[in-house]
Amino acid sequence: MATVLKARTIVPGRCRGQVIKTSQSISFWGGVDPGTGTICDPRHELFGQTISGKILAFPFGKGSSTGSLIMLELVRIGKEPKAIINIKTEPILATGPIVSKHFYHREIPIVAMDKDQFEQLRTGQNIKIDTLEGCLVIID
Repeated sequence: MATVLKARTIVPGRCRGQVIKTSQSISFWGGVDPGTGTICDPRHELFGQTISGKILAFPFGKGSSTGSLIMLELVRIGKEPKAIINIKTEPILATGPIVSKHFYHREIPIVAMDKDQFEQLRTGQNIKIDTLEGCLVIID
């Protein structure tokens, strides 16, 4: 039986994939290698792991305006995450997926959810995001 979690749409879209989750914030500028889609910050709990092709769940970003450019580079080379789930999404983070849809015709949904819902996510879960339905569905 699937568990349905409520989410708010930040950037619309649909996808299915496997979750990679962290309790730490992520800075795309300096924290994600734009050539590989790998977490390159040695202080981060996901250091050395790829976000490419995964549904990336992290509570919030730690920002740099250049983070959206890193996201665009990841899209350009095909190393972007399938989707992003946050508790709080910074506007600058949403810019990369919005622009990538326009220029590269790639959909990277971003959804935000309450902390108690976010805490139900686990690395390795296979989930479906459908912002048209306004929810996130965990498929166990």
